[in-house]
Amino acid sequence: MSTPQTKFNLKFMENRKTLFIISGVLILFSILSTFIFHAQLDIQFKGGTLISYIYTGEIDENQFKADAEEALGGMPVKVTTGTDFNTGRNNIQVSLVSNSGLTADKQIALTDALEQKYAANGIELLSSTDVSPSAGSEFFRKCIVAAILAAIVLILYIAVRFKNIGGWLAGICAIAALIHDIIIVYGSFVVMHMSIDANFMAVILTILGYSINDTIVIYDRIRENRGLYKDMPLKELVNLSTNQSLVRSINTSVTTIFAMLCVTVVALARGVTSIISFSLPMTIGLVVGTYSSLCIAAPLWVWLEEKKAAKAEK
Repeated sequence: MSTPQTKFNLKFMENRKTLFIISGVLILFSILSTFIFHAQLDIQFKGGTLISYIYTGEIDENQFKADAEEALGGMPVKVTTGTDFNTGRNNIQVSLVSNSGLTADKQIALTDALEQKYAANGIELLSSTDVSPSAGSEFFRKCIVAAILAAIVLILYIAVRFKNIGGWLAGICAIAALIHDIIIVYGSFVVMHMSIDANFMAVILTILGYSINDTIVIYDRIRENRGLYKDMPLKELVNLSTNQSLVRSINTSVTTIFAMLCVTVVALARGVTSIISFSLPMTIGLVVGTYSSLCIAAPLWVWLEEKKAAKAEK
């Protein structure tokens, strides 16, 4: 059977060394960014104090943050706004990352300063809570355990479903691509000085879903083509399958990326930083996830298959 014509004929296999180098540089930079820019752990993971206020009217989130930091003598805080669904009143939260929490005197001084500054908004103290870092550590450990269990299940699933194309190696390469995505998304949080918080976990889990879905689509195409073109060399087979999946992968990612960019622009215009810390890294993660599915998982699998075949010949 003749080789079918494809809309694209990108040489993924021939350029895999270059693709691996690009990924290696991004991973190395993401790891080094921890020491260069210093990762900022949120109150959930490091502990501290969370103070909630209720108010009426409108409050500029950035100005409120500046006023809170001034009242605390320059101590950095994180401010988020929302609405209480039970009462319908606006609320605003001030979180301060600290191993020892915020003393009662400083909490009183902060509240007095904010009540005076925002008297027109009728600002009132709703609650004040000291957050233990142990709770965040336990949450983080549970996430790691869940991720490890998910990786094992994915490897088993791919090994069974794609056993005719070397399922075990294909599963390991898919997990390697996911680890690649996690590290680079983590680096984007650190470089952009965004806190490692619940948004970080949400972005990671969403990207993993997108990335593994793209990878499985490519593996499925490889399996189909192996049945159609039994005599085709492995490199050509994988290159053909990746190019056939290219349009579908890009269209899916571009649609979501466009939506995230729109959310980012609106959030920037409205000054809602809590949404930006999700939408912007999510955009980066979608690009990285699409790249790893097309340029890392399958080329890495071919490279390992070639190594295994060469070892078997010897």
